[in-house]
Amino acid sequence: MISATLDKQVSTRNSVDIDANGVEKRTNRRANALADRLEEGAELLAAFAEKLTADQWDTPVSANDKRTIGLIVNHVALMYPIEVGAVKAIASGEPVADVTWEVVADINAGQAAEHAGVTKEAAVELLRRNSREAADAIRQLTDEELDTAAPFSLAYGAPVTAQFVIEDHPLRHPWHHLFRIKIALGK
Repeated sequence: MISATLDKQVSTRNSVDIDANGVEKRTNRRANALADRLEEGAELLAAFAEKLTADQWDTPVSANDKRTIGLIVNHVALMYPIEVGAVKAIASGEPVADVTWEVVADINAGQAAEHAGVTKEAAVELLRRNSREAADAIRQLTDEELDTAAPFSLAYGAPVTAQFVIEDHPLRHPWHHLFRIKIALGK
């Protein structure tokens, strides 16, 4: 009875798919669900951004954050590789000690300066491409990797799991900024 229950639990977490080359590939349903949620948020942001006027695209996101909405959309896209790097480090049990809120602020300022004037088409395309690549990386994680915890400097050194980092950073990020963008536009 216990063995049958464990077999059922494993089979609901993992499934076997056949890739385009006919090769059997095990997939992790939990990792797939996280990746799907990441892609959902990115697509909501992309679809919203595509409908913005030029004036809306150039609107500052808030009185405190003078970056334009366009720069924010581009920022979300640019952060995916960095965020996935942190996820992979934590998933392998490596502490992430060099990413602080001060470092994030410097990255944000550098991106804003380097990408001032980014077009809507370029930012949306980058958002879709980088979110797809981030989701693909997340889909490769096992339950053991998702459950691995290590100290994370953005969580003030607390040992957090890779799943927490996914949910708090690449998954949440487009939702967070879409919310802020809608406030800036009064929507």
